Amino acid sequence: MMLRNALSVCRRCHFRRSISKIPSCAKSTAAAVSDNNDGDHDPLSTLRNFGISAHIDSGKTTLTERILFYTGRINQIHEVRGKDGVGAKMDSMELEREKGITIQSAATHTRWGNNHMNIIDTPGHVDFTVEVERALRVLDGAVLVLCGVSGVQSQSITVDRQMKRYSVPRVAFINKLDREGANPFKCISDLRSKLFLNAAPVQIPIGLEKEHTGVVDLVKMEALIFEGEHGEKISKQAIPENLVTLAQEKRMEMIEALAEVDEEIAELFLMEEEPDAEMLHRAIREQTIANQFVPVFMGSAFKNKGVQPLLDAIVSYLPSPLEKQNEALDLADEEKVVPLTCGFDAPLVALAFKLEEGRFGQLTYMRIYQGTLAKGNTIFNVGNRKKIKVPRIVRMNSNEMEDIDEARAGEIVAMFGVDCSSGDTFTDGATQLSMESMFVPEPVMSLALTPDSKSGTKFGKALSRFSKEDPTFRHHVDDESKQNIVSGMGELHLQIYIERMRREFDVNLEVGLPQVNYRETLTKRNDFSYLHKKQSGGSGQYGRVMGFIEPLDLEDEDAVEGEKFRFTNGILGNAIPPEYIEAVRKGFVEAVEKGAQTGFPVENVHVTITDGEAHAVDSSELAFRAAAVGAFRQAFPGAGPTVLQPMMDCEVNVPSEYQGAVIGGLNRRRGFIKDTQTSEGYTRINATVSLEDMFGYSTDIRSNTQGKGEFTMEYASHEPVTGDKKAQLIKAYQAKLAERHKK
Repeated sequence: MMLRNALSVCRRCHFRRSISKIPSCAKSTAAAVSDNNDGDHDPLSTLRNFGISAHIDSGKTTLTERILFYTGRINQIHEVRGKDGVGAKMDSMELEREKGITIQSAATHTRWGNNHMNIIDTPGHVDFTVEVERALRVLDGAVLVLCGVSGVQSQSITVDRQMKRYSVPRVAFINKLDREGANPFKCISDLRSKLFLNAAPVQIPIGLEKEHTGVVDLVKMEALIFEGEHGEKISKQAIPENLVTLAQEKRMEMIEALAEVDEEIAELFLMEEEPDAEMLHRAIREQTIANQFVPVFMGSAFKNKGVQPLLDAIVSYLPSPLEKQNEALDLADEEKVVPLTCGFDAPLVALAFKLEEGRFGQLTYMRIYQGTLAKGNTIFNVGNRKKIKVPRIVRMNSNEMEDIDEARAGEIVAMFGVDCSSGDTFTDGATQLSMESMFVPEPVMSLALTPDSKSGTKFGKALSRFSKEDPTFRHHVDDESKQNIVSGMGELHLQIYIERMRREFDVNLEVGLPQVNYRETLTKRNDFSYLHKKQSGGSGQYGRVMGFIEPLDLEDEDAVEGEKFRFTNGILGNAIPPEYIEAVRKGFVEAVEKGAQTGFPVENVHVTITDGEAHAVDSSELAFRAAAVGAFRQAFPGAGPTVLQPMMDCEVNVPSEYQGAVIGGLNRRRGFIKDTQTSEGYTRINATVSLEDMFGYSTDIRSNTQGKGEFTMEYASHEPVTGDKKAQLIKAYQAKLAERHKK
């Protein structure tokens, strides 16, 4: 008992030292939070790691700016694209301030009451979706921000899918209730109907648009009015008479939603008894952490309304590192799934989830899942078993750094001077545990870049750095044209990197026309039986493979998200010696890298080998690899080959007066209009259009709407091209091959 108490004191001292440099913060308005976080608790219970995610232009960065102000982390509020030229704290990149968008996720740390917070502000634009992906991979909770006017939008759906992928509990914040046309209850309806979340309001607004002054807390049934120059003064009042009925109705709606997932609340609900505030608080917390309930908060970050109660909700309802179960794979025990303990004295397990080039070398963002990371310690990269000495550990506040000597389980920090890749796991050498890698979407668009004669070396450095930082930014040299091809998630994504090459590396570039990343696939099964035999004196090459290729069944129970190719060894016996099976698999992998029709990769392919033949002398790995390549090329033409093009889900928001012109423009681009919604003079058009047909659309929509329209695109899927387009692509590829043979 004495040892445990001593350890507890040691943990608290460490935790207090680690946050001692953060300015004192505003008082929390939730008494329950203050009461529950006295000095006797494990410091991990007072730690919150969360991200702020949303559709573009929903107010994420503005909300983060207010959080930093109210917690005392900054002393002055600056706006995104502010007139003072400073810009929001979390938009530290010059391009972010110029364009008024978040390009890179930014981390900071602060305090609210007795609680320590690590916050990651993520981009909203779909082109930078990997920034959201890797943030949610390491966070314990999230705030899903919605625009009070637009509700759930296309990127809201993507963010929700990412949160569900990593089982991240979330609270929702309906922002911009000061804007004309704001309707928070439509947003809640969207959360239920579009995201299929068990969402319910725990607040209702006091006034909307210009009349928005505060919120009603439905748990405690009291009104909160935000006063003062920056909304820092919170006045607790009785609920206005004109809102009493609505508050009771929405409180009952919240209780009913909780009753669906919480037994204690359900029992009271059936007996027509009303739970008290403490019971509601307990149910909301438990069911939010269990991903069974989403509490919805409201306000206007820009007008300084509703942010402090949201901070209380983050502390009250989102999990601490102790309440989020994390798992690793034990590489020493056939990748057995092992739960992590989040203990300070346990063997170190940390994940490098983001890389950034800093002033003093590579900056590696780390989430520590268990153990302690200390300056000067030796750690091991599980992937390549390289031994590394930790030179420097820092806490990040956007682009500012604070040196620390050590960081412990549950914390998010950064290391300098460590050469690694995004997704690498580090341990202290006592274990071989590895964290599962995150999902990385495939690029959909490419550009050819040609640097001038003076920029070759700098261009190479830029490509190396950016492709290491961002796994969705790819680079290769085309075998035939010898051009440098960069690939990414869209026009904006590639434009940003081209601009960064020019500014940060002083590279002069010529940019070629955009190229769509087409794919080839097959539509039916076809058998193969291929013999690779070569004799040229001495040992020859001999290998036969037999089997079939077929479309990959993505609905199969063994299907893995993002899987494009599957190889199955269906041979009974040793017709092909076991030591050559891997060579056969590699041969098929090589074959699908370049399709016979257009030269683009072949995807959604399932290869099964059922028989084969080997020679005692002439068989080798090389022979069977060549046999696999030949077998695929033999079978593919008879398997119903087709060409796929990337299709984009487009969301266009325009004043209603331009609706006809915009729909006409999408029709000319061969778009499929899925639905339209009109509200308060604006029309939202949801359509599916091929990526190739969307080139130049930003100029088109500006001219058709006098600059008042906006749109976002998100990759949906690869779909078959039309017959004439397929013929055109095949003809172009054949011409390219003919030109190559002439040379």
